[in-house]
Amino acid sequence: MSERFVCDECTRVEALRAVAGRGLPAIEPGMPVPAGTGLSRRSFVAKSLGLALSVYGVGRLGLFDEGIAAAAAARPSGKILVNIFMGGGADALSLLYPAGDPLYPQFRPTLAVDGGTAFTEDTRLFWNPALAPLATLHDEGKVTVMPSIGYAHPDQSHFTSRHYWEVGATDAHLLTGWMGRYLDAIGNADNPLQGLSMTGSLSPTLATAKVPVAAIDGPGQYDFYVNGVWGSVEERMLDAMGALGSVRSQDPSFRTAARVTAQSDTLRRQLLPFAKQGTSTPVVPYPTGDSFPQQLQGVAAMIGAGLPLHCVALDATGSYDTHADQTTALPPALTTTAASLFAFQRDLEARGVADRVLTLVWSEFGRRAKENGSGTDHGAAGTAFLIGTQTAGTQVGEYLGLQNGLDADGNLKPTADFRGVYSALLEQWLSFDASRIIPDAKLFQRPTLVK
Repeated sequence: MSERFVCDECTRVEALRAVAGRGLPAIEPGMPVPAGTGLSRRSFVAKSLGLALSVYGVGRLGLFDEGIAAAAAARPSGKILVNIFMGGGADALSLLYPAGDPLYPQFRPTLAVDGGTAFTEDTRLFWNPALAPLATLHDEGKVTVMPSIGYAHPDQSHFTSRHYWEVGATDAHLLTGWMGRYLDAIGNADNPLQGLSMTGSLSPTLATAKVPVAAIDGPGQYDFYVNGVWGSVEERMLDAMGALGSVRSQDPSFRTAARVTAQSDTLRRQLLPFAKQGTSTPVVPYPTGDSFPQQLQGVAAMIGAGLPLHCVALDATGSYDTHADQTTALPPALTTTAASLFAFQRDLEARGVADRVLTLVWSEFGRRAKENGSGTDHGAAGTAFLIGTQTAGTQVGEYLGLQNGLDADGNLKPTADFRGVYSALLEQWLSFDASRIIPDAKLFQRPTLVK
């Protein structure tokens, strides 16, 4: 059996981005520099919240505890955008496969997908069976689907195309992420949780120029630290501290402190499953055996505890760079990703915070319409999803078909531009003028994304 092949360029992207924030090695002339370079990284423990963070950007470390507490008290019901990247170029013609297109079995004689349910808005398309959880959410009106999203004159380089999506422009020299620029405009200097990367290093999408943002490795970094105290004594002390959150007082300062204490105690209890397996029952069951669902579970717990998150970035499980052995590599990655996204949405709903959160799932491009024998090569238009109770739950952009919808390279043409989607999210969800963030924003049509 052949092994799944991942192209050298995709591996190189990951190698370079692994050191974002500490500078990058020299790269070839003409290659774009990833966003996030030039930001210094400093370790910080938010002691009252038990979060070990790598903080990127400006600010005095000593003020972050107070800044997080103040931000939590000031905006307990703010809107949150979660950004999830499916790395490697996920195959759009497998995520929503064109079963009703007569050319599909000719183009995909060994890779054609079978099964799944019809996509409501275009019955030529069917959901990949592995994406059944997303199909269920779509039937509930909670998923907006973009079956052919990208940009004009597509670049089939992982490095370049991913960079464009991250910075929100087809500009190889832009060094701040589109969400980072938004945080620069609305954020503050003392709350690094306003932009949280769950990838262990700085997500370039969150790269800022003015305000701090943070990164956390994952569930293993959630803990509570009390110097010189441990075991049952520590547990009793933390329980007693949590009880202080219920004390009533007429003093505004005391009330603020009590609220933060209560939020911290709630977070501690919700994160117990990560630190002590089996000591607590999760609100909603998540898939096991992978860090991505655990990270999403942690995000839901943080939102439920009232932490002042605003923009969050994660990487979906698996690699989607399926040059070979696609039938073996793609289904398990899609299965875990879809099941995790479904659990995350149900978790937010169970906690009563779902109306505050939208989740954007994207990949840097799709893949070639014709298979290469056991896989697919780099393409153009890809598939993206917007998930949440407040999304419009419809289709953005159309599927043009394999007869007339391919470009000169044999790749699916985009019918929706990612910059228009970003502009719509900024304006319809975050109530912010997209022209301040997205270069030439006025040129891109805004689809209806929010109810």
